[in-house]
Amino acid sequence: MKQTSFKVLSNEKIAQNVYKMVLTGDTSAITSPGQFVNLLVDSCFLRRPISVCDVNDSELTLVYKVVGAGTKLMSKASAGDEFDTLTGLGNGYDLTKSGKTPLLLGGGVGVPPLYMLAKKLINEGKKVSVVLGFNTKSEVFYEDEFRALGSDVTVATADGSYGVKGFVTDALPDDYSYFYTCGPEPMLRAVFRTTSTSGQFSFEERMGCGFGACMGCSCKTVTGYKRICKEGPVLEKEEILWED
Repeated sequence: MKQTSFKVLSNEKIAQNVYKMVLTGDTSAITSPGQFVNLLVDSCFLRRPISVCDVNDSELTLVYKVVGAGTKLMSKASAGDEFDTLTGLGNGYDLTKSGKTPLLLGGGVGVPPLYMLAKKLINEGKKVSVVLGFNTKSEVFYEDEFRALGSDVTVATADGSYGVKGFVTDALPDDYSYFYTCGPEPMLRAVFRTTSTSGQFSFEERMGCGFGACMGCSCKTVTGYKRICKEGPVLEKEEILWED
C-alpha cells in the first residue's frame, strides 16, 4: 500500500451515471488487475474504494458509477483537482490459472477491473472471451474498448434493449478454460451456480479503512474469515461460502 496524491487529467460521463476519470501520479504500487484504490473525497468521512480499470507508468484510469454522495462529488471533479489516494490495495486476480481460453464475466460497475485483466491475458497470448451485463442499453460501456484489445465480446441486457436479453449467465460460451468475474452479489451467485470450471470472484463490501485494520469487511470462507480489502477482493470459487 502507498499513500500518494493523484491529479485529475480528465473526468467524463461515458454512460448513464457512469464516469471515466483519468489521473496522473505514482502508480508503482498497483501490480495486479483487480486491485483497487481508496480516494479521500472532500467532506466525506470515509474514503471511496474504486477498482482500477487501467494503469501505466504515470496514469491511472478509474471507471465508477454515481451511487451516493461520495461518487457524486467525484463526478464534479475537473482537470487539475487532486485526490489523496491509497493505492495498491487488495490481492488482485491470479493470471497463472487462466488456461488458454479464459472467460471474463462483468456486471455493471464490475466491468472496469476486467479491462486491465483482459489486456494482460491477451498480451500473454490467451484467447479471451468477455461477457458484459447491464440493465439496459443506456448503461452499456467499454464494449468497444474490450473488442479493441482483441477479445470476443458479448453484451447482455436485462431488458433486452441491446445484445442478448437476460444476464451474463444467459450468454455463457460453450467452452472456456477458466473464468474471472466481478459484479453485484446476485450476479456472482448465479455465476457460481452455472459455470462449469473453477474461477475467481471479485467481491464488493462496505469498507472502513480499506487496508485490513478495521476488520469491517470480513467474510467467512471455507478456510476461515478473510478481509475483502486485504485477502480479497478476489476469492477462488472453491473457498466461497454463501450466506443465506
